[in-house]
Amino acid sequence: MTGAAHIGFDNEKYLREQTASILERVNRFNDKLYPEFGGKILYDFHAARVLPGFDPNVKMRLLQILKDKIDVILCIHAGAIERKKVRADFGITYDVDALKTIDDFRDWGIEIKAVVITRYENQSPAKAFKNKLEMRGIKVYLHYPTKGYPTDVDLIVSDKGYGENEYIKTTNPIVIVTGPGPGSGKLATCLCNLYHEHKHGVKAGYAKFETFPIWDLPVDHMVNIAYEAATVDLDDKVLIDEHHLKSYNLETVNYNRDIEAFHLLKRIIEKITGGESMYLSPTDMGVNRASAGIVNDRIITEASYQEIIRRYFRCAVEYALGLVDKETLNRIIAIMGKVGAKAEDRKVVLPARNAAKDAEKSGKGHDGFFCGAAIELYDGTIITGKNSPLLHASSSLILNAAKHLAGLPDKMYLLPEAIIDSVKHLKKDILNGKMVSLDVDETLIVLGISALSNPAAKMALENLKLLRDCEVHLTHIPTPGDEAGWRKLRVNLTCDPEYSSKSLFISG
Repeated sequence: MTGAAHIGFDNEKYLREQTASILERVNRFNDKLYPEFGGKILYDFHAARVLPGFDPNVKMRLLQILKDKIDVILCIHAGAIERKKVRADFGITYDVDALKTIDDFRDWGIEIKAVVITRYENQSPAKAFKNKLEMRGIKVYLHYPTKGYPTDVDLIVSDKGYGENEYIKTTNPIVIVTGPGPGSGKLATCLCNLYHEHKHGVKAGYAKFETFPIWDLPVDHMVNIAYEAATVDLDDKVLIDEHHLKSYNLETVNYNRDIEAFHLLKRIIEKITGGESMYLSPTDMGVNRASAGIVNDRIITEASYQEIIRRYFRCAVEYALGLVDKETLNRIIAIMGKVGAKAEDRKVVLPARNAAKDAEKSGKGHDGFFCGAAIELYDGTIITGKNSPLLHASSSLILNAAKHLAGLPDKMYLLPEAIIDSVKHLKKDILNGKMVSLDVDETLIVLGISALSNPAAKMALENLKLLRDCEVHLTHIPTPGDEAGWRKLRVNLTCDPEYSSKSLFISG
């Protein structure tokens, strides 16, 4: 939870400057602007973590300001649908995230004009996704791999290149192009429609709206290094934009992929428009006033340092799960070394590990495994929990933290023995489960039931909302039930890359 003393970012100042910058960019073009929205428009928790005070939905507030001037196109890569790529902060696949995004936009009063499935090559899961959307009345376009890309500009910018993809008809002067993650095909979608617009005599332009890296902060500013840590799987590097330095004698930063692709992108835009591009650098293309919202650099720096450590733990776990390769793990280790960070610099790491040692001393673990968990509350208090035959370490931690916040005695029991026994009987004897101790999801349900008749449990339940945005560390990879429960509580969770059971398949 971010208190007033820990705010480093001013949303209102950022909103004013960012809105003005977008409108100024629209005015540079006669008819229409296609801003490619990088990052996450909704629930940008990375930005909220590295820029304390940043509203994760501030970009959506910006779109509401521009509501009468925008159409929205949502892109999703057919390969991401096929691979069932997962968005980590929600634990859902990119295709499901696309559906959630459509619903979320509607909740904000903005309709998504169309969904584009990019780099489509008749993948069966992508076909099924298209059918699902069309059955719900959503317009879907298919875009194919671009012929000639990236070397043959004449073929790319032709009826056999961009022209082979269907023209997405829009009515408003600003067309927001977004997607559930990197590699969604946003840029190609912008350029395809730019090609069609110019064929129809519409003088449309392109711009890029991306929060990170922050172009007018130094390469080695901690917030830009945190961006490298967040994109370690893509091997993004924050570099000096040499094109901008050469053109303006002004040092700015961008990331390697945009810098490397600039000459090609500039040539493509000039070929589409039939004239000189107004852009002399990739930084020129960006519309990013994030630095205007920074009001306390010290807080931003410390928050970014902590995010790098969180990203290290996430990558180490993904490596243990077989989701990333050794090279990716080595890159995040190198970033940790670059900023002089240690895993133990995260305040909740050592208390969690000590709690696991306490469990081992007491001999009250589960199946020979002893797990610990720790949380840092909004006032800096550290609370711990350990596993037992009755509760997962995470479940124990949540109950201990809730009791502390409610001012209840540590030894007080909140969950009725009869209900716990009934749940254990269900898991073991009815459902033939191997793990009968309560995970987080189950613990929250039992606590909710207990609150109906137990005033202390009700007090503890009401204080669970104070766990939001708190820092949590586990000494083990959480089970699905633990992970789902923690996600609902909206904490910043990390864990050691260790398994909590000998079983290769963990179902609860």
